[in-house]
Amino acid sequence: MTRHCHKCGKEWTLDGQPGRSESCHGCNEDLRICLNCIIYDAGVAYQFHERRAEPVTKKHRPNFCEYFDFALRDWSGESTGNTRTDEALNAFDNLFGD
Repeated sequence: MTRHCHKCGKEWTLDGQPGRSESCHGCNEDLRICLNCIIYDAGVAYQFHERRAEPVTKKHRPNFCEYFDFALRDWSGESTGNTRTDEALNAFDNLFGD
């Protein structure tokens, strides 16, 4: 099992956790996001297991969550995010220039 980008599967080979502004060298996707975190789970309330963490609405955006821990997992070749949902969120963000 390895630490890798949720989007393209590029392995994170550096020691420690990625910083808030670090991005994947394969696809330029932000790395310190909920979709790469060990406590992220799309099937539970707020999509994470840590009850003390503040809810994050944009799981695909970098945040300051103190519970972030880059997940060790096998790369399945597919994104863990919902592409249709991601497209809708991006369209909404672009609408307001965010």
